[in-house]
Amino acid sequence: MERPSFKKRFLYWFDTKMSKGSLGLINVLVIITLFIIVLISLISVAVSKIGVFEAIWNTLVTVINAWMPSIGDFEFEEVFDERVYLIIMAVAAIFGLLITSVLIGIIASAIEEKIQNLKRGNSAVIENDHIVVLGFYPREYTLIRQLVLAAADNPVTIVVADDMPRDEMEDSIHDNVDIPKNVKLICRTVNLFDPSTLEKLSLSTCRNIIISPTDDFRTTKALLAVSTLIHDTDNKKVRVGAIISKNEYIFPPTIAKKHNVTTLQTNDTIAKIIAHSCTQPGLSETFKEVFNFEGSELYNIDIPNIEDYTFGQLMVSLDQAVPVGINRGRHIEMNPDWHSLINKDDKILVFAEDKNAASLKPDTVDSKVIQNIRKKNIDDSAGTVVIIGANKSLTTVLNELPENVTDVIVVNLKYYTKETIRDIGKYREINTSFETIDISKSVELIKLVRKAEHIILLSDHDEDEEKADMEIIFLLLNLRDIRARHKLKFNITAEMRREANQSLVVTDDHTDFVVASNMSSLFLAQLAESPELADVFSEILSNEGNELYLKKAGDLSCSGERTVSELRTITMLQNYIFLGYMKSETMTSVFNPPLKEVITLTENDSVIVLGEN
Repeated sequence: MERPSFKKRFLYWFDTKMSKGSLGLINVLVIITLFIIVLISLISVAVSKIGVFEAIWNTLVTVINAWMPSIGDFEFEEVFDERVYLIIMAVAAIFGLLITSVLIGIIASAIEEKIQNLKRGNSAVIENDHIVVLGFYPREYTLIRQLVLAAADNPVTIVVADDMPRDEMEDSIHDNVDIPKNVKLICRTVNLFDPSTLEKLSLSTCRNIIISPTDDFRTTKALLAVSTLIHDTDNKKVRVGAIISKNEYIFPPTIAKKHNVTTLQTNDTIAKIIAHSCTQPGLSETFKEVFNFEGSELYNIDIPNIEDYTFGQLMVSLDQAVPVGINRGRHIEMNPDWHSLINKDDKILVFAEDKNAASLKPDTVDSKVIQNIRKKNIDDSAGTVVIIGANKSLTTVLNELPENVTDVIVVNLKYYTKETIRDIGKYREINTSFETIDISKSVELIKLVRKAEHIILLSDHDEDEEKADMEIIFLLLNLRDIRARHKLKFNITAEMRREANQSLVVTDDHTDFVVASNMSSLFLAQLAESPELADVFSEILSNEGNELYLKKAGDLSCSGERTVSELRTITMLQNYIFLGYMKSETMTSVFNPPLKEVITLTENDSVIVLGEN
């Protein structure tokens, strides 16, 4: 093989240096400058009587800032020598101008490159006890809003990371979310699936890592990347929360425990909320109130001087907070008996606007109020439920339907056989029937909805989110039109995938919307702040144990003029916990009213309660 020539080797060396960017250019520039300075200095010494050091200094100064030394300062043997020296210094000055220009260009280019790098969000994060949100979906801001609300007035740092440009994320968030001064928002551009790029988010020193709701593949890969990093750190307190839509992508329990990962199956969770809300218009808003940080939410708190109180005594003595359960360490007992004794080390699970809001104001309730409680024997049959757009969550919806649902019509069944659905119906003592219709034809749709008291619209989880939402929106508009033209009274519970699409069809007709991305973000924010409440949320969302209900005030002997203390007593003696009320005319809800407030409820107004049906 022929050996490369000097020219080729020099060009290869030069290209290698230049490829290193600004630093490589400066290195080449320094080498060339030193070579020129040495060369010109030697020539200067040869044509003049100046010393080597002085020649080098004069040449260096001339090259750096084009300074020409005075000829009168030196002695020359001949006039010719003086002219040669002038020419040499002129060449050095010109070379100096060239060097300075190139250096300024390199520095300007390096600064611009650094600015662009900062704009792209590629710099490292050096924070402690911060919250990291992996994944950002434009137009979906519920999660960030909830984290801001959860911070209250406390200083907190929220780091949002995705593969989007940093400035786009920051502008989008600031345009849609009010970021207070106590919240420091940092956006970074990263590869969510590459542990080496996630390292710059300082995951080892953060408090929580939240994988923002996206598709299951992205979420699972991000979880694996995060788990790899967390496993290699000493911080065992970092909590990781994620939402998975399908059961097959839930992290195995042993791995989840090892890496402190909490995952929720969102399709099942949303299906449970749909099932509970469909026969109780307005209940979905109650779920949002319980799970978000705007208004009242659940807290585990220490209340001094309540040992030897019974839970019933605490119920009528705690103002600005509703006692919901007793935390005895490893287990939270929700809705305990009136006579349950509170021990010294017990914490209290409360429903309040702030964890510090609760105050003891001992009260008594007139015994006549208790004596006048008359439980009504009412026919609480929910009527026929029609489910349109059956998806893979259908079995969960059927299993979680309230116990007073006796008749269900499934329209255009997919994914399951009729035998499977009938088996669930027999187990639940629900009469199930099936219809196949063209829902785009008004005649067939009108005939169907005349049979319904409650209609559920399920989204197709196998379709693109935008397309699935548009199908729900068109169907919803048609149903509203039919209801108005034919003076029908069915209520609608619609499942949607994106919060932004819900805003397109919100009206005052009290249609219940259950939005997957919205509710998922609420759960993630809650679990990030209070992971110990995971079992409580699971119980509330389950058809077993304590759940949320809207009960008519007349049915629970709550109608008339009563204090909140009396309403708490009346409902608790019927095994419910009073959280608030809803006026039937306006469908507006009030949660956690003051203990002494006097409320007037009609027979048809609703009380919002937690308990077993």
